[in-house]
Amino acid sequence: MKTAFVSLAGALLLVVAPAMAQDGFNASFADPAWDGVTVPAGQHCPLQGGAGATPPLDVSGLPEGTSQINLSFNDETYEPMNNGGHGVLGFAVEAGATSASLPAVPGATEDLPEGVTLVTANKTSGGFLTPGYMPPCSGGAGNTYSVDVIAVDNAGAELATTRVTLGTY
Repeated sequence: MKTAFVSLAGALLLVVAPAMAQDGFNASFADPAWDGVTVPAGQHCPLQGGAGATPPLDVSGLPEGTSQINLSFNDETYEPMNNGGHGVLGFAVEAGATSASLPAVPGATEDLPEGVTLVTANKTSGGFLTPGYMPPCSGGAGNTYSVDVIAVDNAGAELATTRVTLGTY
């Protein structure tokens, strides 16, 4: 249980609430080329001349019971590609781990590193159709891209989530 003391108009109020699974759950870039402001040069889709890969991430504060970290990639500017529209990748986590370093994974391929699975295919179609993770592909129109980092247990239940802004492209 978490306990917080709050002063409210001179009175002391004791608040007791259960700890949330997300307390301390955090993700950050493991490569300084990713700054959260601008998608790095070349990290966009092959259709537009890029060779994009997911950013390597350091994840800490994994809740007890985490068996996998899912990365759900979004184009927040273009609603049809928001909410995992660029694909969802799953990274296996060792039992009892409290942190994980997630490697970069190439986009537009089904050839994934060991321990990485395609949880949900991207929602591309037509000339944009590619397998696996779809890197940013707005043609440099200034769309905002993000990734939802989700800790899940063996049953697939979400234990914690945090969002990281990848930048604009």
